[in-house]
Amino acid sequence: MPKEKYYITTPIYYPSGQLHIGHSYSTVAVDAMARYKRMRGFDVFFLTGTDEHGQKIQKTAEKAGKTPKQYLDEMAVGIKKLWELLDIRYDGFIRTTDEHHEKAVQAIYQQLYEQGDIYKGSYEGLYCTPCEAFWTESQAVDGHCPDCGAKLEKTEESSYFFRLSKYQDKLLKLFEDNPEFLLPRSRANEMISNFIKPGLEDVAVTRTSFDWGIRVPFDPEHVAYVWIDALSNYITALGYPDDLTNYNHYWPADVHVIGKEIVRFHSLIWPALLMALRLPLPKQIFGHGWLLFDGDKMSKSKGNVVDPVVLVEKYGVDPIRYFLLRDVPFGADGSFSNRALIERINSDLANDLGNLLSRTVAMIVKTFPEGLPGEFLEAPVDVELDDFADETLRQVEAFMDHLEFNHALESIWALIGHCNKYIDVTMPWILAKDEKDHPRLASVLYTLADNLRRIAVMISPFMTRTPALMREQLGIADGDGEAADSMTSWESARTRDLYRRNPEVRKGKPMFPRIDIEKELASIEALQ
Repeated sequence: MPKEKYYITTPIYYPSGQLHIGHSYSTVAVDAMARYKRMRGFDVFFLTGTDEHGQKIQKTAEKAGKTPKQYLDEMAVGIKKLWELLDIRYDGFIRTTDEHHEKAVQAIYQQLYEQGDIYKGSYEGLYCTPCEAFWTESQAVDGHCPDCGAKLEKTEESSYFFRLSKYQDKLLKLFEDNPEFLLPRSRANEMISNFIKPGLEDVAVTRTSFDWGIRVPFDPEHVAYVWIDALSNYITALGYPDDLTNYNHYWPADVHVIGKEIVRFHSLIWPALLMALRLPLPKQIFGHGWLLFDGDKMSKSKGNVVDPVVLVEKYGVDPIRYFLLRDVPFGADGSFSNRALIERINSDLANDLGNLLSRTVAMIVKTFPEGLPGEFLEAPVDVELDDFADETLRQVEAFMDHLEFNHALESIWALIGHCNKYIDVTMPWILAKDEKDHPRLASVLYTLADNLRRIAVMISPFMTRTPALMREQLGIADGDGEAADSMTSWESARTRDLYRRNPEVRKGKPMFPRIDIEKELASIEALQ
């Protein structure tokens, strides 16, 4: 039986500067979802990439004394290294300067032009260079971009326009008939009330004031303007329109994960373009919130960006991935601070998970150095903790299906807390003192070890290295093959009592050493 497919995408990032922790937020979230779906047996395609054309790229490259392509090649290397550092496991990486993509975009423009969905005109209005977006006087906020706050420039030039207004009624019906097409629902309400119902305006889709872009085939003086070029990456990366093998298999996308600042383009222009091309629409668009710094959106121009490379090198990849997905409800704005990060590491990772593993392994090694004895197999087993783990798994699956990463992690940490409480209630250190209590002690420790095995599976989509470290200390073989899969697959977390007693249990170094918060914050402040 063929696997069910799952196609998920990040936005393609604009490499006018180094990516910051906000970009990492989107990509880590998509990576976690892709890992989860793979563990559930789906045929996953996870796409990310870079949006490489436009006026801002051209100006940035000129300022650096490089051609745009030289500049972009260097940036692409750095971005791929960042994703490698964060253990991002993508299946496709598209650059809009890829030859196939450029030819595909030209074919899309030609089709739209020939069928009358693109027409020539003149644009006069306000333009935001950082966002590559046009705005009307009524949409501007005191002459500034409503999205990024940059000063808008008055622009007048010859341009071709896409007839977005033609698809207004179809877009309204799309939103009304498919309440989960754009989530969170508040984003859909905003698109309907602020854009669709007041009346959609046709959008400029070519420029003549700069030349770093894809030449339009029917009028080579014009270059493709960002959104048809950028948005079409989701289908050109699958081979559209020349090689439809992957396109026919994976399209339509199950979910486009984007930041809320580009919701308008993805939820209005993109489906209208697909309608014009007579292609299926994505099943869902999810516009998450911003990761704020001191209450303000991170921006290179504001100088308040947080470098994920520095954080990973300082604290490790798993604490950063955990913090990004645990601290902020996906969809809402959240705040990043060094204090919040360190507190999460100390409380959730060091105190809760790290301490649970350390206590369990230490007690097994001390009392049963040859492994939990098989003759105690029939000792009474506490099923209440196993029942709690069963319910936790059900909750995690339900939350993941709705991209509620923080709630999924909350559920897992509730199970971790339940395990720690189980230690306090059963008091294994007391049971260890008298040999007649060792059968009960073996039962308690087995229950803890088996649930730690299940926890290691549940956290695998979020934390890429910790599960293997946990299994290593518990004496569980990690690797390929049926034996490893039986202990590490998602289905194995659904099954109780899979932990195998063995003499390979080893107490290791603390996975998450506690950090002196005030000392750490003082050292960070000294470097700034």
